[in-house]
Amino acid sequence: MTEPDTTVSESAVPAENNNNKLRRKAANGRDMPVYRADIPFLSALGLIAGVYLFLIGGMLLALVFYVDLPLVGEVFTSERYRYAVLLSLISCSITTVLSVWVAVPTAYLMSRVEFPGKRFLDAVLDIPIVMPPLVIGLALLMLFQTGLGQFIQSHVRFTYAVPGVILAQFMVACAFATRTMMAAFAEINPRQEQVALTLGCTRAQAFWHVVLPEAQRGMVPAATIAWARAMGEFGPVLVFAGTTALRTEVMPSSIFLELQVGNLGMAAGISIVMVVLALIVLVLMRLAGGGRQTFI
Repeated sequence: MTEPDTTVSESAVPAENNNNKLRRKAANGRDMPVYRADIPFLSALGLIAGVYLFLIGGMLLALVFYVDLPLVGEVFTSERYRYAVLLSLISCSITTVLSVWVAVPTAYLMSRVEFPGKRFLDAVLDIPIVMPPLVIGLALLMLFQTGLGQFIQSHVRFTYAVPGVILAQFMVACAFATRTMMAAFAEINPRQEQVALTLGCTRAQAFWHVVLPEAQRGMVPAATIAWARAMGEFGPVLVFAGTTALRTEVMPSSIFLELQVGNLGMAAGISIVMVVLALIVLVLMRLAGGGRQTFI
């Protein structure tokens, strides 16, 4: 009986080795190997993404070429605009800290604990995301007209005051931070926490010493998206806190007021400052997160 021919052509060996290398590379990361047959499909996807990226770049370039540099400088020389910039930065920073502080325990409970009504509460957490911004502001305004709201107002003034700006921003930003942290906890293997519990740790100790260090890689994206949402929040702030100059006026409010009087140049100048500040915070957050880009 003749033995089967087990020789392999030399041209096939390099191709097989290359394919194996691509598969191993894909297994080590999230990138998939690209073959020649994939190019038309990936090109179509790239074209769709390119249209969106073109619109983003077009918007930024339109702002840059429309505004005059002296108008951008006026944002920092005018007392009114300086106050709006400072209030925006302070309120967004406070909102970010509060959002992450609330999002971490909330996301942990929703990700690790089963309890009655969990699905209902999961839907409730999305209400600030899907609710129209003006409705959020109106609901806050009506809430503080109730007896409980009046009692709180007798100690801390919220409506048409700086704490109202922070609360209006927090109501929206916290929902996004919570969703981001839930995604972070979902990627953490619960096996590590279970091992800690079997070794004698309490649930609290396992959370602080095992889960929370692993969740830190999700806190940076959660803080980033919370800060970004707070910076751009306008509707709730407008209705609940107002747009009083040198009191509750933030940068989005300044843009709105300038558009109301037809001053497009000044509105564009303030917008440029907002974009630059947002980019600076985004870069700093990415550096603080070690360059990871998960969840956002």
